[in-house]
Amino acid sequence: MRESLRLKIIEVCDRKVAEKGPGVGLSFYAFFANKNDDPELLMEAAEWWIRTHRFDHFEKAVKIRRMVETQGS
Repeated sequence: MRESLRLKIIEVCDRKVAEKGPGVGLSFYAFFANKNDDPELLMEAAEWWIRTHRFDHFEKAVKIRRMVETQGS
């Protein structure tokens, strides 16, 4: 996973938890704007989320943040 995506995931997870609490769930779409301006990055996130980890559509933000911090990819 590229560093820019890793940092974006951490930032979004932190913001969502601060806004809605530690039980908040999110999908990988939460890391992108509502337009497809970087399809390669979107596919990288989808690959990590769906194929690599086989996550459900929504996962807890604290879980995703912890994984990205400890694994880096």
